[in-house]
Amino acid sequence: CLSLFPWAKFRRAKGAVKLHTLLNLQGNIPEFILISDGKLHDVNVLDHLVPVPGAYYVMDRGYLDFERLYALHQAKSFFVTRSKRNFNFSRRYSHEVDKSTGVQCDQTVVLKTYYSAQGYPEPLRRIRYHDAERDKRLVFLTNDFTLPATTIAALYKSRWRIELFFKWIKQHLRIKVFYGTSENAVKSQIWIAVSTYLLVAIVKKELGLQLPLYTILQILSLIQFEKTPLIEALSCESYKIQQPDCPNQLLLFE
Repeated sequence: CLSLFPWAKFRRAKGAVKLHTLLNLQGNIPEFILISDGKLHDVNVLDHLVPVPGAYYVMDRGYLDFERLYALHQAKSFFVTRSKRNFNFSRRYSHEVDKSTGVQCDQTVVLKTYYSAQGYPEPLRRIRYHDAERDKRLVFLTNDFTLPATTIAALYKSRWRIELFFKWIKQHLRIKVFYGTSENAVKSQIWIAVSTYLLVAIVKKELGLQLPLYTILQILSLIQFEKTPLIEALSCESYKIQQPDCPNQLLLFE
């Protein structure tokens, strides 16, 4: 509600906060986060990124801006994104495809419209793919001309891990309700939630734990006032379910 969060402008009567996140798929760890109001367009976030040469940036079509994508290309980074319906291009070459894999076409294309071509003057790779699981046709754009088309499709599918990250944050770190309405209060609560996620993930990796992140979080919340060594508290042996001497003692309705 905009009346409660007047700084988080989005629409006339609605407020919104965006958590723009770059997730490293190797460890499902966020590498970059920008908190903004709802009016900031997604493509503007790319101006804040420092591209890593050789890295792959997978993004939805809300981030499709050819000038910014060309900046990634010039930094020797790779990108995979979805094409918009009004994408105007000229086909240079069509590569052979195996349609049984879901790949319907694999093309080298150039942009036709003046401003788009000025923004990205080099060829792009266009892949049309049929997702059998969802019975949906997807069209990808990338500057990688070496990986198989099926790998490009798999890379884009992995983008859904960011949705799982946000779902985990909302479910387990009490970010559904804000305890303050000021910009500082909201951003502080979000940063605390993200920092908690990162700390728990670091503990899981450093100690080589097999426990889920949420289980580790629960354990830490229970022992915060105890003097138990961390590695002992988080050992799986310490949290095995202890069976009572009389197995039927707690089965009241049998």
